[in-house]
Amino acid sequence: MQAKLKENQKFESELLNDFIIQKIQDSKGKNILKFDLTTLETPPADYFIICEADSANHVRSIAERVEKEIKIEQGWLPIHTNGKSLSTWIALDYFTTIVHVFHQETRKFYDLEALWEDAQITEYENE
Repeated sequence: MQAKLKENQKFESELLNDFIIQKIQDSKGKNILKFDLTTLETPPADYFIICEADSANHVRSIAERVEKEIKIEQGWLPIHTNGKSLSTWIALDYFTTIVHVFHQETRKFYDLEALWEDAQITEYENE
C-alpha cells in the first residue's frame, strides 16, 4: 500500500512539473532546468524547477502565470511564496515542487545549480 501511494505521489508530481514547465515556456522563460532531488538525503522538496527572465517584470509575469494557471487547472495555491516585492527571485512552493523564477543576474549570483549539483538535472528547451 505504501509503495502504491508513493508511486501515485510521484506521478502527480511529474504531471505538476510538466504543467509548470509548459507555463514557463509559454511565458518565454529561459534556461529551464528541473532538479530531481528525490535521491538526495534530506532535500527541501522532491523537485526544483528553475528558470530565468530578462527583467523584474518578466520574472513577475512568469511567476504569476504559473500560480494562476495551477489555481485554475488544479485548484491549488502555493503553500508559500517569496520574493514578489523585488521580483529578482520569486519562489513558489508547491510542497513537492519549488519553482524558482530568477532574474539572470540573481540566478548567476545564487548559483543553485552548483549548490544542488548532486541532483538529477533535466534541461528543457525554450519554446
